Amino acid sequence: MPNHIGAFLKASKCFSKLGINITRVSYNKAVDSHTLFIDCEGTGEQLQKADFELEKIGYLQNNSNKTCIILIEFCLPDIPGSVTNILELINQFNFNISYISSQENGTNYQYFKMGLYVEEENDITAFLKEAEKICKVRMINYNTSEKVYDNSIFYHTYVMGLSQTVGLPENVSQELLVHVNLAMQTLDEQGLSPYRTFDSISKFAELLGASKGKSFIPRISTHQITDHTEIILIEPPCGSNTIIIKSNGKFLFTDSGYACYKEEMLAIFKRLVPDFDKIEKNILITHADVDHCGLLSVFDKVITSKKTAQCLNNEYKGNNGYREENPLHKPYINICKLLTSYETVNPDKVIPMWNDIKSPKAPLTQIGFFDFEELHFEVYEGQGGHLPGEIVLIDYNNHLAITGDIYINTHGLTKEQAEYNQYAPILMTSVDTDPQLCLEERRAIMERLGVGHWQIFGAHGFKKEYSVTL
Repeated sequence: MPNHIGAFLKASKCFSKLGINITRVSYNKAVDSHTLFIDCEGTGEQLQKADFELEKIGYLQNNSNKTCIILIEFCLPDIPGSVTNILELINQFNFNISYISSQENGTNYQYFKMGLYVEEENDITAFLKEAEKICKVRMINYNTSEKVYDNSIFYHTYVMGLSQTVGLPENVSQELLVHVNLAMQTLDEQGLSPYRTFDSISKFAELLGASKGKSFIPRISTHQITDHTEIILIEPPCGSNTIIIKSNGKFLFTDSGYACYKEEMLAIFKRLVPDFDKIEKNILITHADVDHCGLLSVFDKVITSKKTAQCLNNEYKGNNGYREENPLHKPYINICKLLTSYETVNPDKVIPMWNDIKSPKAPLTQIGFFDFEELHFEVYEGQGGHLPGEIVLIDYNNHLAITGDIYINTHGLTKEQAEYNQYAPILMTSVDTDPQLCLEERRAIMERLGVGHWQIFGAHGFKKEYSVTL
């Protein structure tokens, strides 16, 4: 919208006239002086009319133009009038200045930082060529800066960068725009500076994009359980591990990583599992987090606890999952789902296997058993320290434990995994729903392991070897 007095009033009258109710408003002139976010409720016909009316007054734009913000540092002699030539050049190119900062530093030069509002990207190259004739010039990456250097079209510029990094289509980028604003509003209302969080989201996107295609190089290892049973552990740079249990020639998958790596993971599955396309493909899910459920659409059956099945069903219907039920976490989970191309799974594929524990009294409660060929697991449900519906599987005969995210081998992370894992706590305050409870669940797992040498497979990091003696 235009940065004019009465701009919001004009939009409000449009909605009021059509009988549309406004449910959320977000505007921060210090962040973006042209973008107003309004969430509203109405019929499809009412909203379509609102689109038409707002477009008529120039309030809805598809951002198909080349408008952007560039941040430039000019190294100018510390003498009177040195900045005049630069200002004249900026005026010549018809750029608008949205930010200026400079201070003498005891040398013969001053470093002027300027944010320039540029309507045509093609003009930037010509401008820089002329500016370099006057002084040394350096472009600054907005995402690595410590503060906001512009107060115009922030959201579009930021989201455009994220979308290009992970290759999002235009319609997804528009949805991402809304969730980025909601994250900004949530942090602002808590009195927190959003820019460290936004920088973390950018780095998260960069890590996702850097691991695509030929750069997707997970650590893959094979671990013998019995003479006829082995576990293949696939550890991608970003997201959860995937475990493939091979027993008596049959296969069971556990957890599935991010959806954005679907093609890469399918190529690995086909290499590791004979006749992958022809066999019945079953997967067991330890809990309903985005990075564990990204490839569920690939499988024929999805085995879960009842709470996890309910979460997946809610998502399929377009409702909140467990993470989104926390309003502080909701915008980040939605951003993560969009950046990783998350797909919901048809509930017809989902098989809830065990009795639901409504109010478990202990950190871990046994809810049943699960057999797969040579393996006989006792199944335990946690109290929700990491996420409601979380399960742990323990095979006492073969000294094998599959622990999901309740227990992971933090010392067994690759460099890439460790870098990826540092951003989730920043984005969601904590990866655990209740960190203290998750700690108690972790202790309960170790206390349940009997005498012997154990192989523990968490959902991140390498296998943990653990021995219990009398």
